[in-house]
Amino acid sequence: MRHLTYAAVLAGCLLAAIWLEPVLKVNVFRRWRRLILTVVPVAVIFALWDVGAIAAGHWTFDPAQITGVKLPGGLPLDEVLFFLVVPICAILGFEAVRAVLNRPAGDE
Repeated sequence: MRHLTYAAVLAGCLLAAIWLEPVLKVNVFRRWRRLILTVVPVAVIFALWDVGAIAAGHWTFDPAQITGVKLPGGLPLDEVLFFLVVPICAILGFEAVRAVLNRPAGDE
């Protein structure tokens, strides 16, 4: 089970934040195009950065704590999920605070 450690941490982060969507009605997932345009470009840049760091020998992952699924360049699937899950949780948190304080985000 130790090989699921990274995935379990990501699942915990997502579970800790996802309730904000229905309870506070933050509409992050309803505005899915905006979410994709926000998260995916940054995830791609960081994934490429990691691939370069792995290739140069500057960055490694403990094989005992990841699922073992590796993408091209030796990038673990767990790391790609990190680049998606953590920003989504941050956006959910930001939108929740904005909703509670009734503050505009600047685009309205």
